[in-house]
Amino acid sequence: MDAFQDTDARLILLSPEDNCLIAGARLGAGEEVMIEGELVTLSKSIDLAHKVARIALKADDKVLRYGAVIGHVTVDVAKGEHLHTHNLASDYLPTYTHDDGHEFVHR
Repeated sequence: MDAFQDTDARLILLSPEDNCLIAGARLGAGEEVMIEGELVTLSKSIDLAHKVARIALKADDKVLRYGAVIGHVTVDVAKGEHLHTHNLASDYLPTYTHDDGHEFVHR
């Protein structure tokens, strides 16, 4: 039996390698959700399409979505915790920045 079958239907697993789930509905703070057989109480509201930790993560752990690294957590994150800009940093390299010391001059 697949462990993911024991997960709240409102949480979507995009790829088996992922360590985050996607909220398929808005979830309220204090709600209980099942994640792979473990009942978890949400500490914050989670908006539709936002990420939720599938497992507990340690600071600097990589976050996988669609089986690909999208960033890393900046602090320890509990299973079921909201993953967003307050605890997740992107690992994408910018192709340009406005603060790289170069001035853009229109001629």
